[in-house]
Amino acid sequence: MAKSSNNLVNPNAREAMDKFKMEAAREVGVNLKQGYNGDLTSKQAGSVGGQMVKKMIEAYENNMQ
Repeated sequence: MAKSSNNLVNPNAREAMDKFKMEAAREVGVNLKQGYNGDLTSKQAGSVGGQMVKKMIEAYENNMQ
């Protein structure tokens, strides 16, 4: 069986990642709810993921300085 791509290296990080995802969604105006969000459009889901990546890159760049 193939390993799921959404497994975290540290299982305790799940809560922090969920909080991070909710924060990113708020910033781009997408209303996420706890649990299933399969009713989101591809555009909405993509904007949340894109915002998360943007914030991770900014944090990495800030730590390099």
